[in-house]
Amino acid sequence: MRASLLGQTQHAMQANTMRVNILEAKNQLSRLVKRVQSGEEVIIANRGVPAARLVPVDDPIATARADGDRAGFVDWLARHPLPAHVARDRQEIEQALRDEAAGWD
Repeated sequence: MRASLLGQTQHAMQANTMRVNILEAKNQLSRLVKRVQSGEEVIIANRGVPAARLVPVDDPIATARADGDRAGFVDWLARHPLPAHVARDRQEIEQALRDEAAGWD
């Protein structure tokens, strides 16, 4: 039974869901990502047992990178500030960049 699953795409019972074995997912990753981007969910099975799920990313950082839109990234940063022990103000960052650049000469 397991051998019959290798290399075959099986559509799961739910609408817009596809099930593939690990080997097929590895060999067809680009195609699967395109399907996920179009709204389909992909279940990756290990020997016929569901092990992972590919779903579209709902991440403003990834969206900002893809769209060239920085507003999504800035909004995300506003909602997820750095911890106080690593946060620096603009002047500190600019000074660190100047110091780094000075070391290049």
